Amino acid sequence: MDIVFTVLILLLAVAASGVVTRLLPLPLPLVQIAMGAMLAWPKLGLHVTFDPEIFMMLFIPPLLFADGWRIPKREFFMARRSILMLALGLVFMTVLAIGYFVHALVPSMPLPVAFALAAVLSPTDAVALSGIAGKGKVPGRLMHILEGEALMNDASGLVALKFAIAAALTGVFSLRDASISFVIIAVGGLATGAAVSWLFSFVSVRFLNLTEEGDPAPGVVMTLLIPFAAYLIAERFELSGILAAVAAGMMMNYTTLATSGSVSSRLRANNTWMMIEFVFNGMVFILLGLQFPHILGRALLDAHQTSDAQVGRLIGYIAVVAVALYALRFTWVWLLRWFSSRGAARHGLVNAVPGLRTVAVTTVAGVRGAVTLAGVLSLPETLPGGAALPGRDLAIFIASGVILVSLVVGVIALPLLLRGWRRGKDPHAAEEALARTMAAQAAIRAVDDLHDKECANLDESASAYAADVTARVMDIYRRRLTALAGDQEPRDMARRADALEFRMKLSAMRAERQVLLSLRSNQTINDETFNKLMHEVDLSETALTARWK
Repeated sequence: MDIVFTVLILLLAVAASGVVTRLLPLPLPLVQIAMGAMLAWPKLGLHVTFDPEIFMMLFIPPLLFADGWRIPKREFFMARRSILMLALGLVFMTVLAIGYFVHALVPSMPLPVAFALAAVLSPTDAVALSGIAGKGKVPGRLMHILEGEALMNDASGLVALKFAIAAALTGVFSLRDASISFVIIAVGGLATGAAVSWLFSFVSVRFLNLTEEGDPAPGVVMTLLIPFAAYLIAERFELSGILAAVAAGMMMNYTTLATSGSVSSRLRANNTWMMIEFVFNGMVFILLGLQFPHILGRALLDAHQTSDAQVGRLIGYIAVVAVALYALRFTWVWLLRWFSSRGAARHGLVNAVPGLRTVAVTTVAGVRGAVTLAGVLSLPETLPGGAALPGRDLAIFIASGVILVSLVVGVIALPLLLRGWRRGKDPHAAEEALARTMAAQAAIRAVDDLHDKECANLDESASAYAADVTARVMDIYRRRLTALAGDQEPRDMARRADALEFRMKLSAMRAERQVLLSLRSNQTINDETFNKLMHEVDLSETALTARWK
């Protein structure tokens, strides 16, 4: 019963956080962390034990799967060099540099534990970043790089953590063996995820007929199972479950289940995944907030009982490690920019690479999140001989503090850095216009072909009626083509006509909705009829408003 009560409280907190951000201009992740911290107040008596293994299995696969599914694949592959240099190069540099730095800062912390702390501090959190910066505030290309980095560096950071833990427990480390193991774990995880996604799609289409019209629920449930299956299968064979979930999501764009399913299945799946992302992301940050008072507060209280100097020393550890992380990330990104500028100069391009503001945004955007906390809490409590693992509690304290610092710095610095940034024209506007034009032309040809086929055996009266229907349907697409044409005056007239038509249709649909509500209230129609007609109006309004966003 306590578990059910706790889950309901967490869900209520997730919903309440969404309401708060509508009323106050605050980043959603920070609001959710604050709510979690308030729920951890002793008088409320809500305490959730953070099990890293359950957390990684339950929350991370669906979130990474959804991110992998959504991220633009073309831009991801175009920026693959930058993404890999951040997700692999920067992670391993962070493990080495920050690991030695922490060991020098806290000599009582063994070097393998310092490396483990650096490993869990290396992954970034794109969800927290988008929540802090706001949708569409970070330039598209830079956001794609940051999202791609966050997708990949979770795996590289956790693999580095695995080797650091092994070194801490055994006292043995081989760079050659670790490098070979990393390649096998990473490539195997990617292959496993892609294979699972393809297999689910193949089985669903070939044997379950989920692409045919009918109840869309089975197909949606199948997509919900894919990330968990990919993660668990990969982990079962000691491969990267995180990369398996990412690869499974990226593969979904190329599977028959996602591209050839019924319209109702795609709509239901999109709505379901939007809800899952909102709830799971909210749960993640609220769980973070629930842990911070117990980790940070307890450590500071214990230190205060010793001396005030000890409290200052602990806070200083967090500040110094955070500054070191920002300095290393800034230097790494600046060096990448410098090498890119040299390559661009050899091709005759001047000022082709963004400047200092881009480097600063990329640096501050390295927000740490739940994966960092789950990783550091997975450190074993004892050595094989039964003795306590030295430095574990301090590593957990520093990691928790750095997460909080990175979130606060992001909330303050990112809006300042992004203020007044000229983003220029939408880089995808031209291809969107081309796609709309070609789609409208294809629609006109299809209507024309169907008209010829349908009117072949009709009499004169029926043929005239069919011609009138054809003209009305074609007029919709011809007006779209006019609005997309190069001539300014006809295009402006067509857009004004479309805008007027949009307002009229929207007003008409809202009038329909009011009448249906009145008829239901007067018992003129029953709930079944009301729900059916209201669903039709809602779908029509959704289709109408989607074109004007």
